[in-house]
Amino acid sequence: MQVIDWDLAVATGTRLVRPGPQVSREEARHAVAELRRLSREAEGHVLEFTRIDTESAPQPATIVDRPGWIRANVEGFRVVLEPLTERMAARKDQTPAIVSAVGSRITGVEVGAVLAFLASRVLGQYELFLPPDPSGQAPVGRLTLVAPNIVHAERELGVDPRDFRLWVCLHEETHRVQFTGVPWLREYVRSQMTEFLLASDLDLPTLLDRLRSAADAVADVVRGGEGNLIDAIQTPEQKEILDRLTAVMTLVEGHGDYVMDAVGPAVVPSVAQIRAQFQHRREGGSRLDRTVRKLLGIDLKMKQYAEGSAFVRTVVDRAGMDGFNKVWTSPETLPTQEEIARPELWITRVISASALPGTVLPEADGTTG
Repeated sequence: MQVIDWDLAVATGTRLVRPGPQVSREEARHAVAELRRLSREAEGHVLEFTRIDTESAPQPATIVDRPGWIRANVEGFRVVLEPLTERMAARKDQTPAIVSAVGSRITGVEVGAVLAFLASRVLGQYELFLPPDPSGQAPVGRLTLVAPNIVHAERELGVDPRDFRLWVCLHEETHRVQFTGVPWLREYVRSQMTEFLLASDLDLPTLLDRLRSAADAVADVVRGGEGNLIDAIQTPEQKEILDRLTAVMTLVEGHGDYVMDAVGPAVVPSVAQIRAQFQHRREGGSRLDRTVRKLLGIDLKMKQYAEGSAFVRTVVDRAGMDGFNKVWTSPETLPTQEEIARPELWITRVISASALPGTVLPEADGTTG
């Protein structure tokens, strides 16, 4: 049973996505070559700064255009959703064939439309979930950079192209170092995502109720409310799992933002200008753009960058990089959402007072250092 018509999702996304900026063939070749080179340069800076050891052999970044990003993400979605697809296939006798066929096409169009929206905005990502290679072995991950979006952003911001490209690579390479240098992290995220999916209510009445909630969320956001589709369609059990997923993703995204700005001054001369311009761009956009971002939870992701970066900065300032790196010891040392908001709680729990000679830990009074 196919939950989503993936071929239709790709066809819809590639049809709807806007074309990238106009560049000459030579400019395109230069951008691709420079991004590959800078991703390798960024990895060295990240490894030295974060002190995370990774045994994986360096791999050049994969450079894609917007349709290429859509196709890559559909491949990842298929891997992530496989447990849910298998469960629904086991229940196929409970769902009329016409409902399954129509439903998969509807969701295929919806997924394609969402990917088309995102494909013109994403600068890069570390793809955690990839289809198995011909030998049947699942790849560890892949760093992907979306060249036309990076070129468009640097032009729109009016910043130095080389500096901006290295700055972006620093963030994305941090994710590669996180997931290749912390052996258990990828499996932890995968297991939480699988648990989240399998906690779905799959009976038809519940599904219809979730769709009504989603419609209410759309109406609320259009009116200027704070709703989003993710909150609207999840079950109570899923909310608990999502809290754990949100905490770990806030950590890794915030860590990426912290590293790119901490390393930046030494290797990216115009980093201050880039950060100021980029932050303004994140907060801008048309009313429609802001509405879609809120519905899809993209604004929540922006909040994750800020909160996660503040957590990392506070812990590193008080415990040093080696103290902060205790966060990667095991799933038990990951911060909770409450600890991200109040880093002193994590410091008290994971790094004992004796590990911080000469430092007096404050009482847990709500301050964040």
